Amino acid sequence: MSSLEELITKAKALQADGHTPGQISDELGVSMETVTWLLTQQKGMEAPKDVHIDWTAVGSHGMLLSDMAMMMLRRFFYFGEGEAVRPPGELPETIVGVALSGVPLATLIAAEEGLRLAVYLPAKHSRSETPTGSLSGTFSTITGQRCIIVDDVVTTGATLAEAIGFLRQHGAMPVAVWSLFDKRGVREIDGVPVQSLFTISRLG
Repeated sequence: MSSLEELITKAKALQADGHTPGQISDELGVSMETVTWLLTQQKGMEAPKDVHIDWTAVGSHGMLLSDMAMMMLRRFFYFGEGEAVRPPGELPETIVGVALSGVPLATLIAAEEGLRLAVYLPAKHSRSETPTGSLSGTFSTITGQRCIIVDDVVTTGATLAEAIGFLRQHGAMPVAVWSLFDKRGVREIDGVPVQSLFTISRLG
């Protein structure tokens, strides 16, 4: 079975288990356009040019996941822009994990630094007729907080732009986006700097 066939099988299995297209997009680390193609494969519709990132070998082990979170923290918090230490005025109060895959990373980072933890639920996870993003009521509020947004993959940037807009509308100040993988090579989204451990480039 080819890797593409495996991806189609995974997408259809997730759909059969009740996952929304948005959740499938997050689970597979691909765009919504790619998810639509994987689920329908309409005749004459060319497969989207996308990159699938499978980091389950790391994400499925707590110790390895912690190592990745600490890599993000050390790279962006301690050694960002060549600075050994961040000035006090630049320190965030809250780490915002984007559901689903950004949440464990954000939790580990918040625990390490003694920061507050908030969880953002993207609109694409909503099952309502008018999907909207929301903040989980179980975790921290964000009003008046300087926030770092954490996600696993920057696919199109749409979910992160949505999260940034939500935080600003609710009185928070997003100061950075941290991710493991960037598939777009973006440096900022709506004026917020994006910092990724790895950037994926398509050649040719």
